[in-house]
Amino acid sequence: MEIRQLQYFTAVAEELHFGRAAERLHIGQPAVSQLIRRLERELGVELFDRSPRHVRLTPAGTRLLPEARAVLAAAERARAVVAEELAVQRDSLRIGTSTGMGERLDDVLTAFGELVPQAGVDLRYVPTRERLEQVAQGALDAAFVRGEQEEDERLRIVPVWQEPLVAVLPAAHPLAVRDELPWEELAALPLRLTARRNNPPLVDLVLSACRDAGFEPIPGPPSTALQDTLAAIGSGTPMWTVVYAAHAAQLRAPRVAFVPFRSPGLTITTGLVLPRARPPRHAQALLEACARARVRWTDDHVH
Repeated sequence: MEIRQLQYFTAVAEELHFGRAAERLHIGQPAVSQLIRRLERELGVELFDRSPRHVRLTPAGTRLLPEARAVLAAAERARAVVAEELAVQRDSLRIGTSTGMGERLDDVLTAFGELVPQAGVDLRYVPTRERLEQVAQGALDAAFVRGEQEEDERLRIVPVWQEPLVAVLPAAHPLAVRDELPWEELAALPLRLTARRNNPPLVDLVLSACRDAGFEPIPGPPSTALQDTLAAIGSGTPMWTVVYAAHAAQLRAPRVAFVPFRSPGLTITTGLVLPRARPPRHAQALLEACARARVRWTDDHVH
């Protein structure tokens, strides 16, 4: 039995959907299905009850799940111990992050390098839930997260900046030429968002903004990968979504338009997650780097 098999099994068991599990694991669905089948053959028992309408754990799968979680947690602790020792030896900071931070992350790393030139940075792109858990267990020294997170006594989350969001519309749509987009004019267009379980803070923020503007958004097709969503919107079908402004600045998507929301706009808080018990050696320098980068963005906006 391999660690990877238990990782795949746990993901499917928690999602109860092979497609969502594959997306969470950042691999193709066939690979997940094949590895689960192999695990079932090795154990001589089916772990999932599969039907066209649902996926459920069998009694054997239900009994295996807590044991699989325990093994994965032990493996992660073992990795964390070794990684922490390596980080001390190399004087490097292991930082968890996500896609779409754009020049903001570059500016923070530049400022950090000026403050602590001898320290290295090891960036790791992992899903938010895993990011938080890895900081708590010591596999990461710090991590960036967006929006409010569930309280965890093992972690401290320091707000470091406000991240603007922009609307995404078909480039040919009449609203695409606006300098600012009034919320109420989006009421007639379907909204294409990721499932709430994938990004609760973002989904809650957007839906709340729509309701504050006096309308319940029309649900569009479920959003999967961002590039697929942009392609669907770029096809000209009237619909909209939101992306982080820093990410929009990096995207090459000529068939869509990125339009700021009407003042005061829409923003989400980016926080730096640190462990409460043993803050990393360069935690204060990293916080100072965030502050310096934030001042630079403010100055650039003013000028």
